[in-house]
Amino acid sequence: MLNILCYGDSNTYGFVPGSGLRYPENERWPGILKTLLKGKFNIIEAGCNARTAYFQSADGLKQSGCLYFSRCIAKYPVLDWLIIALGINDTQIFYNSSEETFRKGIVSMIQEAKNHCDAKILILSPSVIKENILNSFFSSMFDKTSIEKSKIISSVYKQSAQEFGCCFLDLNDITDVSDIDGLHYTASSHRKIAYAVKGIIVNN
Repeated sequence: MLNILCYGDSNTYGFVPGSGLRYPENERWPGILKTLLKGKFNIIEAGCNARTAYFQSADGLKQSGCLYFSRCIAKYPVLDWLIIALGINDTQIFYNSSEETFRKGIVSMIQEAKNHCDAKILILSPSVIKENILNSFFSSMFDKTSIEKSKIISSVYKQSAQEFGCCFLDLNDITDVSDIDGLHYTASSHRKIAYAVKGIIVNN
């Protein structure tokens, strides 16, 4: 059986907008992907709430995507696919992120992955944050600058993926985030993501 590691933040973990609970396995995209691939792939879920991509998080090691990345990969001697779905938390007001941050960061993670395994790599670019976030629970973490920064991630990730021979999926082309908190996906969006990821895997 082939192994797929899904390494991401709360939208990989399955954070439910509004309640803060976790979607059950059959409603979050990695779990749906497992069903769609009909047991031919072992789906390893490695999503974590509040996980940054390129900055050290005050919440700890597991929440610091770049620092925990190699440790996570090392847990699985054989990986056939590695899906990286990070970046949106780096737009928070606590971090001085920029286009260069995202460029250097994703390149560093790609290189780290290639140094540790022979897996095919799929980069997921997060959907742009909505204005609704400014009136949500997350308004103390994200501001209008965060929204603008979220708009530059896609082009940076796409260029880097092409440069290093990785697969790429812009989630903005698939769905958008919930109107409830402007940050997380609805159950229907998770399903759309799972189907899109499946298409890439079976065709590559």
